[in-house]
Amino acid sequence: MLSPSFFAAAFCSAVSFAGNAQALIGAILLHRFRKHEKADQAEIIHDQREWPAVTLLKPLHGDEPLLRQALESLFHQDYPHYQIVFGLHAEDDTARPVVESLMAAYPNVSAEIVIDATEHGPNRKVGNLINMYGRARHHIIVISDSDIQCSPTYLKQVVATFDAPDTGLVTTLYAGQPGNNTVIQQLGACQINHNFLPGVMMSRLLGRQDCLGATMALRRATLEAIGGLKALVDHVADDAQLGRLVRATGQNIAIAPTLTHTTVSETSFRDLLLHELRWGRTVKNEEPVGYGLSAIQLPLFWATVAVLFMPTAHWSWLLLATSWCIRATGSYTIDHATQTPLPASIPLLLVRDWFSASIMLGSARGSRVAWRGRTVHIAKRKRSDTTSVSKCP
Repeated sequence: MLSPSFFAAAFCSAVSFAGNAQALIGAILLHRFRKHEKADQAEIIHDQREWPAVTLLKPLHGDEPLLRQALESLFHQDYPHYQIVFGLHAEDDTARPVVESLMAAYPNVSAEIVIDATEHGPNRKVGNLINMYGRARHHIIVISDSDIQCSPTYLKQVVATFDAPDTGLVTTLYAGQPGNNTVIQQLGACQINHNFLPGVMMSRLLGRQDCLGATMALRRATLEAIGGLKALVDHVADDAQLGRLVRATGQNIAIAPTLTHTTVSETSFRDLLLHELRWGRTVKNEEPVGYGLSAIQLPLFWATVAVLFMPTAHWSWLLLATSWCIRATGSYTIDHATQTPLPASIPLLLVRDWFSASIMLGSARGSRVAWRGRTVHIAKRKRSDTTSVSKCP
């Protein structure tokens, strides 16, 4: 008679198999995306259309690894007419000298700094954007995070994506780029590149249209129709809220054919833990079912649990070894596609899956997160399907 441990191990094995299948499919989809991106870049360079002027809003908060490199990529855009507005909350923000140095080095690029301490609400990033918005001169608004590095054709590829019918919001994929290439930072990038990216590719294949906050581009008319930036200031997950509001107008969210890179700058295990807990608790409160189902993205965790249930069964150890080989193959494929090698993370894939599982467990109950130098509390509004945020005492 088969024991309960056998059935538990069989269940874990099935989840591990499904997770490996998803990872491989996601890696293949990402590889195809990158091939399409290269073809699109070659075509868009010769596109002689009359490109509309664009305003780039760039909220900043302190200096960080690779900040100059990320911001400088904006000054190298192959785009005829664009404006960059940088936003700071304080005169002595350490990002200010970096911006001023770049503005001096590229005087032909229209760029300015807005310094305003007004917060408008608990989401300081959105408060910063509200302060900057009055200086935006153009009708296409592109919002991107401070640490995003992009290609010279980034703006053209984002704007050209609006050609698709009923497109109201354009976003971009992003891969993790270790700031100093430490093991901690490679593990952080591993979560983005090896788990998050394949998951996004699969969700798009299945018809989901999520807004990825690294880049959010929309027309001024669309933004004002949904209530402007003030409609986002009470939400930690401003990207998810913006996506919901745009979708409610009947418009689509499209992914531009360009991959950006976000800097992973955590210097300690504790910093990485707090960052991923914030992300996990935010996503859990926004999409609890989807977040729970994302546990499928941890095939090595499930394969290990199967071994713990059936430690003397040869098939459970074979499953673990096979799962690691598949996971390593998919991760290597993604590293090649994103041009972001993470050699230290490959031997630690098992550790990474268990760490991710512990993050999910920690996210299940908690609602307090460390965010932008303060602690905030995420809570569901009673009469809304959105997530609000309030400052903790």
